[in-house]
Amino acid sequence: MNTTPAYRLAATILHGFEAYRTRFKAITLDAQRRFQEGAWRESQQASIARINLYQQKVDDAVERLKRTFSNGLLAHREVWREARSHYAKLISPRLDVELAETFFNSLFCAIFKHRHIRNEWMFVISSRKEAAQRSGIELCRRRSIDGDWQAALRWALEGAALHNPFADIARDTRLGAALLNKMLPGTIWQAKDAAIELLHSVFYRNKGAYLVGRITGGGDQVPLVLPVRHQEHTEQNTEDVPQLHLDTVLITPDDVAIIFSFSRAYFQVDVAVPNECVSYLQRLMPHKPAGELYAAIGFFKHGKTEFFRALNQQVAKREDVFIIAPGVRGMVMAVFVLPSARTVFKIIKDEFDPAKDVTPDIVREKYHLVKRHDRVGRMADTQEFSNFTVHNDHFAPECLAHLLEVAPSTVSLKGEKVVIKHCYTERMMTPLNIYLEQCDDEAQLAVLRDYGDAIKQMAAANIFPGDMLLKNFGVTRQGRVIFYDYDEVCYLTECHFRAIPASSGDDYLSGGNESFSIGPNDIFPEEFGPFMFANPERLRVFKQLHPELFEVRYWQGLQQAIVDGRIIDVYPYGNEQRFVDAEQ
Repeated sequence: MNTTPAYRLAATILHGFEAYRTRFKAITLDAQRRFQEGAWRESQQASIARINLYQQKVDDAVERLKRTFSNGLLAHREVWREARSHYAKLISPRLDVELAETFFNSLFCAIFKHRHIRNEWMFVISSRKEAAQRSGIELCRRRSIDGDWQAALRWALEGAALHNPFADIARDTRLGAALLNKMLPGTIWQAKDAAIELLHSVFYRNKGAYLVGRITGGGDQVPLVLPVRHQEHTEQNTEDVPQLHLDTVLITPDDVAIIFSFSRAYFQVDVAVPNECVSYLQRLMPHKPAGELYAAIGFFKHGKTEFFRALNQQVAKREDVFIIAPGVRGMVMAVFVLPSARTVFKIIKDEFDPAKDVTPDIVREKYHLVKRHDRVGRMADTQEFSNFTVHNDHFAPECLAHLLEVAPSTVSLKGEKVVIKHCYTERMMTPLNIYLEQCDDEAQLAVLRDYGDAIKQMAAANIFPGDMLLKNFGVTRQGRVIFYDYDEVCYLTECHFRAIPASSGDDYLSGGNESFSIGPNDIFPEEFGPFMFANPERLRVFKQLHPELFEVRYWQGLQQAIVDGRIIDVYPYGNEQRFVDAEQ
């Protein structure tokens, strides 16, 4: 048996990874039971616990390394070089090789404080080519349509092992088949070889269970997602087994991409071979980066690894350079982008504008809050990096000068390298204020409606954005409005929504004689308009679309619902797509 320090180091790290995976799987597998029982609050808690789990297990493994090995040995990079080789051999038979590599990287970075990022000491480049390429495990179940789409949908629903009965599966499948008849290309609908294919794994999130796959036929294919939910009139009945219904059928690439959006909570889904599952999902959503899909199924740390590798490849192409982000410059963050990578980088400035009463530690905690919280499709996911290093000629000169000016404690030059001690990355979007200046009237109306919906849906999830300025929201390629500036975010239940006393009028703003006290958490919905819109016409249209946002009672009602324990539904598709109100 090999007992060298390097081998024992590799074995100790693998032991830590196995502890992480065991607990991760236990939380994930219990999602079926939580859905079956309608344990929605427990589901939220499990989601947070699983996000926190990775860092907990990394910390545990680091402590074990420090107890087992001397500081001198742990600091010896040549030992890590040998340990990397042993570790690659130890994990090569596993079905989750890439996740194991990322765990090794996390420990290396924890020991060396995110320095010395080299492939000889850690897995900057994956060793997957040394492992088996295919597991042989069957990912999907399949069925020929044979001209009966309703029967095929019934097979899809009944074969998902959801355990709870469907309230009216005949109705659900009839509505589903009718929708497919309307939406499917003729090449598939009329194809003799038409078939339905679904992953064995069920994707659980919030109050939904999602069956994911595709429909093929006539040499064509479309993605397929079947969202299943509890029947609304029975989900509060604790004496009966909750019944289910098919909520809709989704087959457009955009609809399916939104289900797997970077702005949503991670799925609870048990996958035997993560790499093969992600590869399958990429065939359904070719525009989705692998990193986003790993994150979507819960492996957000490996999603970060995939993102970092893709970013390095993109930077190496030298198609463009880092530039200052378009739009209004932030009061807290310095923001720059690499346009070809569709990625935004955010750095906390050394000094904030006087209007911002926060500290760097508070800002970091706000970003951690959003990471742990249900983002309900309205808040961008972020990745956090330490000691991010890039050659200085990858920056536009004015961009680098700006970063060195506003964040000298974070951004520094070491020879020809730019070292960024800490930054966040997000998916690049068009800032809402810029989008409104460029779009036509029809698109403007749609995005103003979605802007209000975004605020409402965040509020339903107990999140108040704080600063609702247009510049703090972005618009995706599907036209969805996403919030991405978190330095003033807070829980809705922490806010004190008030009406302006009638006798005070505008005097408290203009410095008149009449005044009244304002607490630190006091918020006056009547005053939202001028802060949100400089354009009076846009404000008028927005108030017509969302008048309740300017009413104290609306906000107080949401707060009370949250305090009462209600989990308010936020669907990852439009209400008009749901079958709930369809004709019987």
